[in-house]
Order: sequence, then structure tokens, then C-alpha cells
Amino acid sequence: MAEWTPKTRLGKMVFSGEVTTMSQALATKLPLREPEIVDALIPDLKDEVLDLNMVQRMTDSGRRVKFAVTCVVGNGDGFVGIGRAKGKEVGPTIRKAIDNAKLNVIEIKRGCGSWECACGSAHSLPFTVSGKSGSVEVTFKPAPRGIGLAVGDVAKSILHLAGVKDSWGFARGHTKTTVNYALAVFDALKRTSEIRVSETQEKALKIISGPAQIHQDVISAEDLQERGA
Repeated sequence: MAEWTPKTRLGKMVFSGEVTTMSQALATKLPLREPEIVDALIPDLKDEVLDLNMVQRMTDSGRRVKFAVTCVVGNGDGFVGIGRAKGKEVGPTIRKAIDNAKLNVIEIKRGCGSWECACGSAHSLPFTVSGKSGSVEVTFKPAPRGIGLAVGDVAKSILHLAGVKDSWGFARGHTKTTVNYALAVFDALKRTSEIRVSETQEKALKIISGPAQIHQDVISAEDLQERGA
């Protein structure tokens, strides 16, 4: 953090301590252009390579080889991002894809939206969401606790890093195209943050946005105030 010299307005706000959480950073609506911002606000971020392809092209000087990498990052608690990159070497290209994924981080909503479950914890999705990319269209539905992630392998990796523990999943199209499948899943998760919900729905479906720990701390503080009253 000491070696990082912020160049953007949001970066300077994070560096000075004016913005202390990722939720606050996204709420500013300022463009996220420095991966160091995400490193500072989400220190426990994990990453995974979803797809790695070697692309060859014949030129007058010979055959040129490049690598196309798709990566996903997430903290397993409400934040997830997907990024892609191309390069001549595998290692630097993967690091570039991870940095691009950090710049695409979003905050998702979770809840207990299944009518079969009334556990009161945000383990699944609060409602049905759909996403599309290319020919691939995916739909995720809330599932009761204990079902797990009944989805494809690519979707399972993204949902796991996003913090969703239980969900039903349905997909149509050419799902073997990993990039489009991953982008469709990311598009569906993005819809959870775009859909507006009322306070009544939040309480009924136990909807939380972002890290669950923050909401637990808020609820505990409210309980203490009620007991004191």
C-alpha cells in the first residue's frame, strides 16, 4: 500500500482513507481504473483461471502465437469480477486478466428466496435471475439450504467466489464456449444488484448486498440497542 501511488480520484480517496470499503467505492459511481484499489479494500480476494486458449496466426514473418485468458476473482462474500486478456506469454497474460477482473468487480445481492427454505440466512439468491452472452443464456433460481450449486462447472466457480452457496441453474445455447458461458453467468449476477427491492422484500427474503459480516454486525448492534431499551 505504501508503494502504490494513486492516479485516479477514487484511488486517492481510498489511499487517504476517505473510502474504506468496496461497497463505498462502488457507491461513489466513480470509474474503477486501478486494481490496487480492490487489493486495498478486499485483501482476501481469490482468483481462478476459467479458460486459457492458444491462438495462432500465420504472417509473412512466420507463425505468431498468443494466449487468451479468462479469469474470475471474488472474496466468497458478495463481490465478484470477470476479466479477459491476450498476450504472448502465459504468466503475464494471466496476471493481466486478473487485474482486468478486479476492475470489473461488482457487488451482488444474496438472500433466502426459495419457498422450500426458511432458514433466515443469505445462502442463496433472493430471486430468479437470467443472463445472456452470445448464444448462451443462463437462469439461476433460489434453492433451499443444503442443495449446493446444481450448475455447470464454470458457473459453479463463479457463484462460489461470489458467495452463493445454494442455487438451481439452467443453461441454453453453446455452453462449451467457456467465455460466453462465464460472461452470461456474470451478467445474471449483475442483475441481482440492478433489481430494486423494497424494505418488506428485504426482510422477507433476508436480502443482503455485499459482505454478510457487515450485515451481521449491524443486526447485532440493533439487538443490543433493543435489549438496552
